Amino acid sequence: MKTTGTLIAAFGRQYEVRTDDTGEILLCVPRGKKSLFACGDRVQVAATSPGQGVIDKLLERTSLLYRSDAWRQKLIAANATQVVLVVATEPSFSDEFLSRCICAAESQHLKVLIVLNKIDIVAGLEGARAQLATFAKLGYPILELSALDSADALRARLIGETSLLVGQSGMGKSTLTNALIPEARAETREISEYLDTGKHTTTFARLYPLPEGGGIIDSPGMQTFGLVHLDSEALEASFPEFRPYIGKCRFRDCRHDSEPDCALREAAESGKFEVKRLRQFLDFRTECELGRRQAQGW
Repeated sequence: MKTTGTLIAAFGRQYEVRTDDTGEILLCVPRGKKSLFACGDRVQVAATSPGQGVIDKLLERTSLLYRSDAWRQKLIAANATQVVLVVATEPSFSDEFLSRCICAAESQHLKVLIVLNKIDIVAGLEGARAQLATFAKLGYPILELSALDSADALRARLIGETSLLVGQSGMGKSTLTNALIPEARAETREISEYLDTGKHTTTFARLYPLPEGGGIIDSPGMQTFGLVHLDSEALEASFPEFRPYIGKCRFRDCRHDSEPDCALREAAESGKFEVKRLRQFLDFRTECELGRRQAQGW
């Protein structure tokens, strides 16, 4: 008998699916060799034995967040409505990584919320705020909290949303998940101070329902976020501050690096937005173009 459900965990070629009709969780495998499913996907499944099933069909997605390089794509989550980027006062975080994640979110028309965690570690607080100032100027909301004390301020922002928690390792995503949903008992580990990076505590994405409505997807910590799947036009549109100037350059095929009368470059140089952001776009575009050429074998 076939039924529909939501894929709530993805690990390798095995998936946990919560069925719509009974709420039973089935351990499923895809039918056939392809395994192109992500946590949050809506699927049609057929039970094969008690507690087990097979995925017959992928239902239409409203969004798909993934990262990519020249060699592969890594699906992160489907049907999310909001991306919650978790950073912390300790260990250090990369604002370039945040820019990459925001580009991916913007390309899927997802809301973005930045959470600055561990504000009880005051030594790194002002430095973290300074790093986030660029994103605050762009209008992205920034919520400060300490997950070890309380996540109530975040809870209100999650009700009715399917929120994907994304961040570099050690930022406290699993601790946030535990604070929001104590029964999740997500594994947490201490920060490796020697390496100034977190140990990977989540090895696969999992969707947890919220009692108030909505859900959160806790994803594995990551250190890189490739954007090779975004072409130049999509990448350009994923920088919201560029949008008033797109199409206003002297040349229709302007690449915004050395051409005369470039509206984007003139806006950056006159302080309409930060020059650093234009440089990031140019770097990302070069990386994406190179990655696509490598993928095609040149």
